Amino acid sequence: MGEISCSNGISQANGADAKNVALTGYRKSCWYEEEIEENLRWSFALNSILHTGETRYQDIALLDTKPFGKEVVEFCKSYLVVNKEAFSDPRLELVINDARAELESRKENYDVIIGDLADPIEGGPCYKLYTKSFYEFVVKPRLNPEGIFVTQAGPAGIFSHTEVFSCIYNTLRQVFKYVVPYSAHIPSFADTWGWIMASDSPFTLSAEELDMKVKKNIKGENRYLDGKTISSSSTLSKAVRKSLDNETQVYTEGSARFIYGYGSALKQNRA
Repeated sequence: MGEISCSNGISQANGADAKNVALTGYRKSCWYEEEIEENLRWSFALNSILHTGETRYQDIALLDTKPFGKEVVEFCKSYLVVNKEAFSDPRLELVINDARAELESRKENYDVIIGDLADPIEGGPCYKLYTKSFYEFVVKPRLNPEGIFVTQAGPAGIFSHTEVFSCIYNTLRQVFKYVVPYSAHIPSFADTWGWIMASDSPFTLSAEELDMKVKKNIKGENRYLDGKTISSSSTLSKAVRKSLDNETQVYTEGSARFIYGYGSALKQNRA
């Protein structure tokens, strides 16, 4: 899978002939090399080159790009074989719009709302969608009484979880009665990543009950996700749990906390 190089002076490589590379600084420029489809090429409106790297296999450039929406959807319909059938599913209503404006204009309520948002970065398009006011006055009113809200919540690793993960968790605790943080290692982000579930109804399903619901609602079998995986993902390390318990900051537009590491740049530019 290539090499992970981090600017905290640590380099870890896969392969017998991989070389260690010592860098300086603190989480300012890490990159992760992974295989991509040979015929898959992206074209972005380039603002700047944030970081470059080189391995024995290929040159790497991390790009700062302008926001895009419809173009990505059309690309996925045309080229991503695994997902393109989803766009023709009659149950799908695809809306390309500002998430806040769309929710504010809607009259119907939902069982589940998922915020798979861009990271909260300074000057970015989405940091206001992690605020207490957004959760309290926009999201929660659109949920059914036992509805669940889920949001991606940034890096959740042992060194990175205090960037935004703990703050988003504490913010949701101010709005919902039951809040469950969970995480998983995402290789292409080169870090453990976090998500948070929130509801005014308790999360009571066992691993076996979750398996039954998954089996009832999909054809075939998941390769990764099952009841035990879901249950275990909310078992965080002692250090992370302690940080979450002690977090006091509430995310507002006036006191926003931003991701400053490379993990967010990876996620912003993923396909």
